[in-house]
Amino acid sequence: MDQESARVELTPAAAELLRRLREAHGPLMFHQSGGCCDGSAPMCYPAGEFRTGGSDVLLAELDVAGVEEPVTFWMSRSQYEVWSHTRLIVDVVEGRGSGFSLEAPEGVRFLIRSRVVGA
Repeated sequence: MDQESARVELTPAAAELLRRLREAHGPLMFHQSGGCCDGSAPMCYPAGEFRTGGSDVLLAELDVAGVEEPVTFWMSRSQYEVWSHTRLIVDVVEGRGSGFSLEAPEGVRFLIRSRVVGA
């Protein structure tokens, strides 16, 4: 998938964090469910640990240099309907996010930035 049509992309900081998390935890996945507070941030899990189903959409299989397999990015279908006109950019900022996401002990958290498709 070329960069122009990509629904989800990573900043260099997010890619670097994913390399470290992959080394520590094995294959990875993201899920973004929506909601308030940490529920609106992408959550990073060991691949397969978060069960996806018919209420989820696979938005991307992210290729990360230095990571053997793609990192899947899932979003709840209801959240996808709200964000369908945007390109999602996964970034990293300082601060603690959810205790369920793998990066929490690192003192950083993943964050979604967005850009309207075509902008």
